[in-house]
Amino acid sequence: MSFFVGLVLGIAFGVGLVIAFVNSENSRSKRRSELAATVASFARMTVEDTRKILPAEFYPSWVVFSQRQKLNWLNLELTKIWPYVNEAASELIKTSVEPVLEQYRPVILSSLKFSKLTLGTVAPQFTGVTILEDGSEGITMELEVQWDGNPSIVLDIKTRVGVALPIQVKNIAFTGVFRLMFRPLVDAFPCFGAVCYSLREKKKMDFTLKVVGGDISSIPGLSTAIEETIRDAIEDSMTWPVRKVIPILPGDYSNLELKAVGTLEVKLVQAKELTNKDVIGKSDPYAILYIRPLRDRMKTSKTINNQLNPVWNEHFEFVVEDESTQHLVVKIYDDEGLQASELIGCAQVPLKDLEPGKVKDVWLKLVKDLEIQRDKKNRGQVHLELLYCPYGMENGFSNPFANPKFSMTSLEKALKSGTDGAEVSELERTSTHRKRDVIVRGVLSVTVLSAEDLPAMDLMGKADPFVVLRMKKTETKNKTRVVNDSLNPAWNQTFDFVVEDGLHDMLILEVWDHDTFGKDYMGRCILTLTRVLLEGEYKDSIPLDGCKSGRLNLHLKWNPQPIYRDS
Repeated sequence: MSFFVGLVLGIAFGVGLVIAFVNSENSRSKRRSELAATVASFARMTVEDTRKILPAEFYPSWVVFSQRQKLNWLNLELTKIWPYVNEAASELIKTSVEPVLEQYRPVILSSLKFSKLTLGTVAPQFTGVTILEDGSEGITMELEVQWDGNPSIVLDIKTRVGVALPIQVKNIAFTGVFRLMFRPLVDAFPCFGAVCYSLREKKKMDFTLKVVGGDISSIPGLSTAIEETIRDAIEDSMTWPVRKVIPILPGDYSNLELKAVGTLEVKLVQAKELTNKDVIGKSDPYAILYIRPLRDRMKTSKTINNQLNPVWNEHFEFVVEDESTQHLVVKIYDDEGLQASELIGCAQVPLKDLEPGKVKDVWLKLVKDLEIQRDKKNRGQVHLELLYCPYGMENGFSNPFANPKFSMTSLEKALKSGTDGAEVSELERTSTHRKRDVIVRGVLSVTVLSAEDLPAMDLMGKADPFVVLRMKKTETKNKTRVVNDSLNPAWNQTFDFVVEDGLHDMLILEVWDHDTFGKDYMGRCILTLTRVLLEGEYKDSIPLDGCKSGRLNLHLKWNPQPIYRDS
């Protein structure tokens, strides 16, 4: 009897579940249909419809003044006046770019000039417009431009061996953003004194080169050299922060021109967990750093062979021209010898994120492309120390020598104390006097306090850890005692190192597991001396690299003994 009662109850319960599931799906389907109908209704709404349901204070201006309407009008007007714009713009581009072409002329050429330059009959199309509120006394506008024109551009080149060739620039496809600045605002018509223009961003710039009546490939390397020269010339002559000033009303507009506003001090410390690009062995990484991608402003580090966790500890200094928009770009490559280097990954730091006069220590994740941020693959990280120093900044930087006839790097100034201000005089920036190196000498006291959460190395789930301390430049070593059977050892041991060059030395700490017949590597941490030089003393918990877990608790103290030497 109980069997039949259970069977009936089970069947009833099952039928109830089925009915509930069907009702749930029907209700869900109905809600989705209603939502789709609502979305479709919103899509069919006109401007007048939206005004009926949206209060005036929440009504966005772009609904009335849509970019599409404005740009269609602007493109129509540009098409009408394009013959006149073409003539003026062609002459302006020729006079602006030609001197820069000569500046970047490849060594295999003796001459590089335009013999013909006209932008053709097809006007560019404006595809977007933005009015920027940058707090300045003027109007700043950015126009997105797309151009697949029919220009006629011919370069006359002469090689060192006397061969003259006319090179035609063809198949130009360009998409970018131009910035127009109308400033200063004045009380006379047209209400602004000058117009500044600049190529704010190059989204796409493709072109091909062809020898008129011949084949450019007949001279090896010529096509690549000319293409690089053209791109460098455009970058140097009209790409932001370069801006060209066109006076409208009489006046002095030199303050609108491009000028350096400060320096960026960069220490390329190290990288870790880099992607291996070699089939046999490991990558041979090196770094290229730049703010503006010009060949004479790009810095290249040394190559570290067969290493996925390279340590460089190299210093570079860059000129900054617009800290609000410029970035420091770092690209890590694998050196392939005679073949082209392969990109491992890249990263960038906006200069606006740096506090002037303060050293920023950053680890940057490497990505495949800086523009398309869809890369999820782990390509490694790069470690930088950054210091931005505006010209004329008075924030405690000083020169203990009271002698402007030699220069120190910005980081060296930050590490000194005294009474002089930090203003970088014109004499400091342009002086041809012999530079004096500042040698920051002193005693570094390192107290290895303890470690936490070290990885187990023994069969019993324990380890016998000790720490080896080493200064990179002098190779001076010390080591702690062994703490048996512990993953959270405490040492509380202090070691003193005489440091001859604190600005360019590093402290490397390696944790090892002691065994009867040897030792096993557990992990390491690498520290520059920048922080202890600036702060004098600090405590910190440093994560270990090269292992799944673990931290070292350290106390560092600096006792300075500066000396100076002429170089």
